[in-house]
Amino acid sequence: MGADGEDKTVGFRLGKYKGGSCAVVGPAETTHVSAEAKRVVAAFQKFIRTTEYSTYSPETYDGHWKQLTVRTSRTKQAMAMIYFNPQKLAEEELDALKNSLKKFFTEGEGADSGVTSLYFVREGQRTAPKPEDSPCELVDGESSIQEELLGLKFRISPQSFFQVNTAGAEVLYSKVGEWAQLDQDSTVLDVCCGTGTIGLSLAKRVKKVIGIEMCKEAVEDAKHNAKLNGLTNVEFHCGKAEDLFPKILNALVSPNVTAIVDPPRAGLHSKVVLAIRRAEHLKRLVYVSCNAKAAMANFIDLCRAPSNRVRGAPFRPVRCMAVDLFPQTVHMEMVLLLERLDYSSQNAADKQEEAVAKAQ
Repeated sequence: MGADGEDKTVGFRLGKYKGGSCAVVGPAETTHVSAEAKRVVAAFQKFIRTTEYSTYSPETYDGHWKQLTVRTSRTKQAMAMIYFNPQKLAEEELDALKNSLKKFFTEGEGADSGVTSLYFVREGQRTAPKPEDSPCELVDGESSIQEELLGLKFRISPQSFFQVNTAGAEVLYSKVGEWAQLDQDSTVLDVCCGTGTIGLSLAKRVKKVIGIEMCKEAVEDAKHNAKLNGLTNVEFHCGKAEDLFPKILNALVSPNVTAIVDPPRAGLHSKVVLAIRRAEHLKRLVYVSCNAKAAMANFIDLCRAPSNRVRGAPFRPVRCMAVDLFPQTVHMEMVLLLERLDYSSQNAADKQEEAVAKAQ
């Protein structure tokens, strides 16, 4: 329900359901949503208002239409992912709906909306599954979209992570590359690498890039993107960072290793943080955080004094910067440069200071 009382409104929620409101308002008046995305939203709203199916209610769990995700790129491509709760509809009804959806966006009023990749996602009852677990069906168009960033081309599949603001991401990744202080002998570990954006943007400056990512689709995109850009000194591994990172780090013999981590909101798994601490040959770490408050436990563990749990010399925060990737919102990305302390010499210096103080 729209805030204006119009049913089947496609837009942003005004508040949280637990706060008492499920009302949404269309994006037409917003300054930070692209004209391309607004065009897709307007077309989709027209379509669902012609159908007999109601919008999904988080209160009663009834209804069907749940969410629309729009991804647009500088290459003038647009991906629309339509989330639909099938409830008890028969397969024939769902097939008819998908056919009418395809017809609307290829021959009907949605034909000039700019959608080049149209997906239908079934999302079931009373569940909030991981997006990658939801059956994602290509209804029409290309299976992915392409984006250009820092002179490189990137293929983006439906479930692959890619920063929402490409121009802002260029500022962010340029700063990451500058602070990492890389050279031709450097090995870069790109943890939670998504489609490989950070590692691939640095590949030409370094000896080797090793990316780690949990989403299978994103790893396939990353490998494709390396080939697409003619980069051969990169490799990508699929799995949980806490499982892969310690093994990869321990196998590295290069003395010149820099890690760049760009984890989800919750931050890095503690196993990854402990592996970073133990790997004394890893002297520099660039941490990209989209939620510094949630990542605070990581920062503390990286910098705390050694203990039975946290082994290895600590890091210290050297530089920090906020990058406004999400204008008109309270959110931002934070870049934090951490460097390893030479803990043994630091301890010796502290003891010497104590001895001098006592002598005085």
